[in-house]
Amino acid sequence: MPADDFSTALVSTLGAHALLLFAALLALLLPLTAALWWLAQRYALPRETSPLSPGVYLLIRLAAGFVVLVGGATLFAGIAEELGDGERAGQLDQLFSDAVREHTAAWAVQAFAWITRLGDTATLSLVCVVVAAALLLRSQRWLALAWLLAVGGNALLNTTLKAVFARTRPLHEGGLIQAEGWSFPSGHSSGSVVLYGMLAYVLIRSLPPALAWRASLPLVLLAAAIAFSVGCSRIFLQVHFATDVLAGFASGAAWLAICVASIEWASHTRQSRPATSR
Repeated sequence: MPADDFSTALVSTLGAHALLLFAALLALLLPLTAALWWLAQRYALPRETSPLSPGVYLLIRLAAGFVVLVGGATLFAGIAEELGDGERAGQLDQLFSDAVREHTAAWAVQAFAWITRLGDTATLSLVCVVVAAALLLRSQRWLALAWLLAVGGNALLNTTLKAVFARTRPLHEGGLIQAEGWSFPSGHSSGSVVLYGMLAYVLIRSLPPALAWRASLPLVLLAAAIAFSVGCSRIFLQVHFATDVLAGFASGAAWLAICVASIEWASHTRQSRPATSR
């Protein structure tokens, strides 16, 4: 079978079983996230019995953030290059989208119509304002500023990227959700990665240490599940192509890595400044 015929058959099969594919990927994502979080806690967070200094642990966290940044940027660039090289990637995108529309049950589409609301601009804006206000009430002004810059900066980045690539959306007349504007990358995908990822991070930083240690893994898993589900909902609702969503995940992860690394660096600098002055 020629390579083009094989890829066409594979994409059609995956699209026809998109709901099962979504469940399988989500089931794979959660244990993978848990494993990465365990590694982060074991090797990137200071421990009382460790001979390493806090500065060394900071460098480990910054290195991990750099890996995520490079990985996200590389994936995004690869997708953008494939879309720009010719029509083949776009044809496969359309083929997958058509197969999803034809084989996904109405009840599943309705469920994703509810899930996608978690990534709407109104929802993200409301959560952004509420969290910023809560941080200000707790006198965590620098963290509130970082939170606002993270969420607002991603919105600006996504708008800029959409204008640069100017990709039209899939045809979705009569769908449950209507969307306007350019398609690539998905703003719901990147926005959910950044907002819910940052929300988990801010909560872990703000909770008492004992409670934060117990709640950290559930918070990270919940953030990953929400962001992934919101992104995938855009495919089932026919308002984004699969590559739009994957690129949104990539750009959101890269921006989230930048924001968390910046906060970690600023926090370390603030904590070490009194000791330096003495």
